[in-house]
Amino acid sequence: MSIKATEAIVLPGVFSNKRKYLYIIFLSLITALIILTLFSIGIGAVFIPVDDVIKIIMHQFLSTAIQEELIQSEVILIAIRLPRVLMCLLIGATLAVCGAVLQGLFRNPLADPQLIGVSSGAALGVAISIILGPSLNKLLPEMEISSILPFMAFFGGFAATTIVYRISSKHGKTSVSTMLLSGIAINALCGSIIGYLIFLADDNQIRDLTFWTLGSLNGSSWKSLYAIFPFLIFTIVVLPFFSSKLNVILLGEEEAKYLGVDVDKLKKYMIFLASLGVGACVAVSGIIGFIGLVVPHLVRLIIGPDLRILIPASIILGATLLLCSDLIARTVVAPTELPIGIVTSLLGAPFFIWLLIKNRSLQNYL
Repeated sequence: MSIKATEAIVLPGVFSNKRKYLYIIFLSLITALIILTLFSIGIGAVFIPVDDVIKIIMHQFLSTAIQEELIQSEVILIAIRLPRVLMCLLIGATLAVCGAVLQGLFRNPLADPQLIGVSSGAALGVAISIILGPSLNKLLPEMEISSILPFMAFFGGFAATTIVYRISSKHGKTSVSTMLLSGIAINALCGSIIGYLIFLADDNQIRDLTFWTLGSLNGSSWKSLYAIFPFLIFTIVVLPFFSSKLNVILLGEEEAKYLGVDVDKLKKYMIFLASLGVGACVAVSGIIGFIGLVVPHLVRLIIGPDLRILIPASIILGATLLLCSDLIARTVVAPTELPIGIVTSLLGAPFFIWLLIKNRSLQNYL
């Protein structure tokens, strides 16, 4: 009798209970996300109750009747708040899924789009676009700078991640310590170049560059949402399909090769998709740290390391956590607004410190 057959006979209740537990977890995450989304849409200078939010959304998408006194609220909700909330959900989901994939790919609990240079490389690409904007407008007057920001952010993030990967890999093996150190070096290099660009920039460009480095969703609009929507959706939808192969990678690269996984090709795909997603996020929101680090760990503590489950759960929790951070950024110092990157750093830095303390034994296998 096979091991699987024996497990099915001896432990039927264990698998059934785990399945029920996962159903409860996912149902709770989805419910929390829906409630927080409806609540977040209503919060602002003009408060819109949740029941009115539901009526307005139903009117927009189902053509139901609406009271005349809700017309002004409808304009505020549809034109300003809804694109921001949708942008927040997509960016949070993208950063979280990229973080989960990179942690699985590098078999490193500290891997994060920000720590290994993706975010800083993407920010450098955006900074170059902002500074060279006037020159590009002269060469290509019909092209708007906003249309090339996602591409520049992608190329910057992809280049930074590729450099980190090349430095930290030797004979098909990735050194975790070298990867982290090279990520720190790339972050410092990109930061210094961005600092030099700020030195050369005029007042308007300095304001824009400050926006990218601190991270903010204040400029969200339907136009910016449409610009990055294909990139984010593609990343969110495609990455979970690699979860089974990433599970094999967790056993080790040599073992994965013996089991038929093309490790080098898988790494290239994952780096490409992570750079694409994070680059698009940075292009519209700037650098938002710690979402890709914190969310996969929180999910791993709740449901375990199986990436087939961890990645979808990270998508939901990432969207929820960033939406919560955005709500804090909009309300804690109202009527002004904190950059959302400050909020996520304040929430994520203590968790990162706790993670380092908790994993002191990590140095044994670095």
